[in-house]
Amino acid sequence: MNMEQQIGPRLRKIRKRCGYTLEELASKTGLTKGYLSKIETSKKVPPIATLSRLSEAVGCEIAYFFQDHEGANRVEDRISVVRAEERRLVVRGGSSFGYDYRSLAHGYSDKSMNPFVFTFPADVQGDTFFEHDGEELIFILGGAVEFEIAEKRLRLQTGDSVYFDSSLPHRGRSIGDENAQALVVIYGQANMRRR
Repeated sequence: MNMEQQIGPRLRKIRKRCGYTLEELASKTGLTKGYLSKIETSKKVPPIATLSRLSEAVGCEIAYFFQDHEGANRVEDRISVVRAEERRLVVRGGSSFGYDYRSLAHGYSDKSMNPFVFTFPADVQGDTFFEHDGEELIFILGGAVEFEIAEKRLRLQTGDSVYFDSSLPHRGRSIGDENAQALVVIYGQANMRRR
């Protein structure tokens, strides 16, 4: 089972463990019962923002949806080495926004940080900004990015980085001929919002 296919069953499992019906979870998250059902049956892959909202509602870390196994009792579960060819696509195309996230620590349980290799598309779909509790580091691995944080517009190129309060509205897109890639580390990802 690939990472996208395990999101639905894990959501169903933790929802039931919490004793929530789909309607109750819909009410807690502001999502529709039908959309949640499609996530649970793996017909829809939610974006990171939606997974963050779900993880907050059921009281788990967002990493729960991506890790190889549950629990962190063995030493092996407290170390995660991910070879380049082992990076897992977490949410293809950021779902509807054109962003790709590849997990860099999917074998580690109960993470305090969530590291990804992130691909910025040149054409961002919609006029959406993201906001979430915590802090974020973006280090550009290749290409160039136009990045907006609140009212500030930044141009970042290979080797540049930005560290910011992620409760500020933010978004980015590739500029130039290639889709830019970045190392993104997110700390404190609960309560992510779009606007």
